[in-house]
Amino acid sequence: MAINTNHTVEDLNEVKCAVVEKNVTKERAEFLKNILAFNNFVVVVAVSAPPKAAKTIAAKTDAPVDETTSPAVSTEPLTYTVGVTNVSFNSVNAIFGRQLKTRDGHLVSLAYWNQEEVVSNDVIPYYEKAV
Repeated sequence: MAINTNHTVEDLNEVKCAVVEKNVTKERAEFLKNILAFNNFVVVVAVSAPPKAAKTIAAKTDAPVDETTSPAVSTEPLTYTVGVTNVSFNSVNAIFGRQLKTRDGHLVSLAYWNQEEVVSNDVIPYYEKAV
């Protein structure tokens, strides 16, 4: 169990992994997978568990849930959990510790990690950037 939420470990596809991000889109999962695999991490991407909101709402209203009328397929979009097999990995430490590189040789900046920039501008520190 993690001491804080910045370092969680879970079983993804029956492999013990440090969770990088949860509930991300397929595009975001591919982006993270490319960065982490380039930096020699073994990446595991698993489908996130479906939300429990529908069952919780039905339980609160005390209405019986009719399995024949409720849809069998969720209309929620699929989300993914991205993890690496190195359980000591922490994405915050890796980004601010300047340990990850992009394919073009730049260091991964916070803005690049959050996909706010197309090219990582690692020359200007994050604390000097204008908001």
